[in-house]
Amino acid sequence: MLFGFFELPWWGYLLVILALTHITIASVTIYLHRCQAHRALDLHPVVSHFFRFWLWLTTSMITKEWAAIHRKHHAKCETPEDPHSPQILGIGKVLTEGAELYRQARDDRDSIERYGWGAPKDWIERHVYSHPRRYYWGLFLMFLIDVACFGVLGITVWAVQMMWIPFWAAGVVNGLGHYVGYRNFETSDAATNLVPWGILIGGEELHNNHHAYPSSAKLSNKWWEFDLGWLYIRILSLFGLARVKRIAPKVRVEKHKTIADKETIRALMRNRFHVLTLYARKVILPVWKNERKHSAGQMAKTLKRAKRLLVREDIRLDAQHQQVLDSAIASSNTLETVYDFKCRLKEIWDQHAPHPEARLQRLAAWCQEAEQSGIEALQEFATILRGYTLKSAIS
Repeated sequence: MLFGFFELPWWGYLLVILALTHITIASVTIYLHRCQAHRALDLHPVVSHFFRFWLWLTTSMITKEWAAIHRKHHAKCETPEDPHSPQILGIGKVLTEGAELYRQARDDRDSIERYGWGAPKDWIERHVYSHPRRYYWGLFLMFLIDVACFGVLGITVWAVQMMWIPFWAAGVVNGLGHYVGYRNFETSDAATNLVPWGILIGGEELHNNHHAYPSSAKLSNKWWEFDLGWLYIRILSLFGLARVKRIAPKVRVEKHKTIADKETIRALMRNRFHVLTLYARKVILPVWKNERKHSAGQMAKTLKRAKRLLVREDIRLDAQHQQVLDSAIASSNTLETVYDFKCRLKEIWDQHAPHPEARLQRLAAWCQEAEQSGIEALQEFATILRGYTLKSAIS
C-alpha cells in the first residue's frame, strides 16, 4: 500500500495531478463563474451537480459565497470595497494572501446575502455542501481517495489539489489579472488579459474581455484568442447538457449609414468599452503622436509620460499624475479638444440619462460638433460612430 492501488512512473503522477486540477479549473470557470455568478449559461442538472460535488471534494467552496464575492468584485471593482483589488491592496498581498482575502470576504455575511441570490438551495446543498459542520468533509474524503489510489504519494497529489485554486484563481487571476497584461477594451477597471491563449486556467486568463462583457459565456473576443472553457461549453451544448444564454455582441460599421439611430445607441451602450478603445486608437493616439513629433524638451517628456494617462480608463490619478495629464492637455489645443470630446462621449451612456431619445440627441450633437471641429481624426471617428451597429453575436 506504499504506492496505493495504482503505481505509476513519475510522469504518470504528473499527468494525474494535471488532470484532477484541470477538472477543478473547469468546475470553477464553467459552473461557479459563468453559470452561477453571471448566469451566462444554464447547465443540465447532472452536469451542474457533478461540478458541485467535485468542488466540494477539492475546494470546499460554497456556491452562494463564491458567486456573491465575485459579483461584489464586479460591483465595487478597484475600490476599497473590492474584496481583492491589487490596485487598492497591493499586488503582493493579493498574490500571497488571496485565499485569506477570500475568507475575509466570506465572513461578510451581509454581502453574501446581498450578492448571493440564485444559488442552489436543495437538500444536499443545505445538509452537506454548505452545512457549517460538513462542507469540509469533502476535502477529507478526497484525501482518503488520493491516499488509497496512490499511497504516500497521494498526500502530495492531495496537497497540490488543495493549493491549485488558491494559487491560480485567488492569486494569479485576481492579482495579475488586474495588474499586468494586455487590454482589448478600455474598461473602467484595471482588468487585463494575461495571455491570448486561455488554456491553463480554462479561459480565465482573458480577464479584460470578461470585465468588458461580464455576462458573456465566451471569454475570448479576438480571432487569435482561445478560450478552453468555451470549447467545453460548446461540447456540452452539442449533447444538450448546456444552453448558452448570452455571449458578447460583435459590432460592425455600416459605411453607408449617415444618420445615428436607435440601433446606433443600442450598439454604443452594449459596446462602450470597445468604443473607448477605438477612440483611443483612431483619435487620441494619432493626435498625441503628431503633437509629440512637433514638441521638444520638457514638453516632449511630459507628452511621453501622459500617453497612458490619456487613453486608460481605469486610472485613479494622484496629484502628480494629474499634473502631468493637465500639462499635456494644456500644451495643445488639439489634444485638449479630443480629450474633451472623449469625456463628452462617455456622458452619452450615463446611466442617469432620462430616455434613449435623449442619448440619441446627445450622440447626434456630438457627431455634428466633431465634424465641425476641423480635426481630421475626430471627423473620421464621427463617421465611424454613425455607422456603428451590432451583429447577432460572436460565434
